[in-house]
Amino acid sequence: MTIIPNYQKTLHACYLGYVTQAICANFAPLLFLTFQKSYHISMGELALIPTVFFLTQLMIDLVAANFVDRIGYRTCVVAAHGMAAVGLVLLAFLPDLLPVPFLGILISVMVYAVSSGLVEVVVSPIVEACPFENKASRMSLLHSFYCWGMMAVVLGSTVFFA
Repeated sequence: MTIIPNYQKTLHACYLGYVTQAICANFAPLLFLTFQKSYHISMGELALIPTVFFLTQLMIDLVAANFVDRIGYRTCVVAAHGMAAVGLVLLAFLPDLLPVPFLGILISVMVYAVSSGLVEVVVSPIVEACPFENKASRMSLLHSFYCWGMMAVVLGSTVFFA
């Protein structure tokens, strides 16, 4: 009797990867007013936060292609989720622990930007490699989960800050 692997858990984990990426990319900008009031961060520094995020993500996108095949896709995607969690926890505490809160924010953002870059590089190839029927529709649904994640972040933060 041959056991046929079921890749549904892999697919759901990949969906969660894009939700995680949306949280990482969109959470800090929703906190700009809080950062400005709590830490007296200037507009220029606020603008630097997403710039640092996307530059870090872009650098990881460029270098990850060189090491993902050697390390393994599973290892990279698990590490990405761990780094997202660490970065978000750091964002909650590090600005208050460092003498320069802005530096704490940037360090936190860079940690979870690495996560976002890894997710971007590995999740689509993982789903593409799985033997699904209707692969094109699964890939479309996969990429829609970024939007669902963004919507969850915006709605969740709206309810929290209301």
